[in-house]
Amino acid sequence: MRGKVGIIGMGWVGSSVAISSLHAGVAGELLLNDIRGEIAEGDAMDLAHGAMFYPSARVRTAGVEEMVDCDAVVISAGRGGGPEESRLDLLRDNARLVREVGRKLSGCSGVIIMVTNPVDVLTKVLTDASGLPPSRVIGTGTMLDTARLRQVLSERINVNPRSIHAQVVGEHGDSEVVLWSSASVGGTPLRAWEKWDEAIEDEVAETVRKAAYEIIHRKGATNHAIGLVTADLLKSITRSERRLLTVTRVQEEVLELDDVALSLPAVVSDRGATHVVRPEMDEAEHAALMRSVDVLRSAAASIDGG
Repeated sequence: MRGKVGIIGMGWVGSSVAISSLHAGVAGELLLNDIRGEIAEGDAMDLAHGAMFYPSARVRTAGVEEMVDCDAVVISAGRGGGPEESRLDLLRDNARLVREVGRKLSGCSGVIIMVTNPVDVLTKVLTDASGLPPSRVIGTGTMLDTARLRQVLSERINVNPRSIHAQVVGEHGDSEVVLWSSASVGGTPLRAWEKWDEAIEDEVAETVRKAAYEIIHRKGATNHAIGLVTADLLKSITRSERRLLTVTRVQEEVLELDDVALSLPAVVSDRGATHVVRPEMDEAEHAALMRSVDVLRSAAASIDGG
């Protein structure tokens, strides 16, 4: 199925989401919105002019209220972070905008995807503001961190990242957790892989954790990889692929967690992230994940009622 997809916020990230989604063929109709109306109009025109190079799709601008019948709505609106600014530093400014958008999407019949950072806390803000079930308000979460991890590992062991099964969970940010104990390559535990050295695991995790800061320092924003990640997530939703993806959503009684949004593997379909899977982890990883939970709870509490 090729769905009707809306994108709110046509900055660097929104534009990358749009072009990646069109190339992936996930949208039969793509609706664009930005508070700067001419930006959305210009992007719609520019993308439409490339129609002969992607699967047939109609691209046009639309108001937020028009997106309530979309199969999926992507929110990439908000300001980005600076080189020395953590994702959580962005929270108060972007939470105000997300609450407003969430209220307008309260009648949405599809799945809402949060991309704006800090994605975990803003997914909770959006869930509360929209009143939609947690399964239908999801964020890209650690999908990008997981992709970065597999790319770094692929360079270390010279294996295609698609053959590497390793996950990052928790916050999409400084407290994220790499699940080394369950990482594998083609069915073989990573730690049993020839010449793998556990001593470099902290170095690899730090490379993944700091990747966004390194990119922002050089070009001012990250956009291409998250555009590809979001298009991949949209594909799973619009085609109801039921893939296991490390998305963020408000958790309900998994790992004894409740009312906190963070990334765990979940089955993603046209109904959203409906089944959250408890991943295998050792004691140290579980403890690190609980620390990530504390970070996210504190961040959410800092804007309660704001």
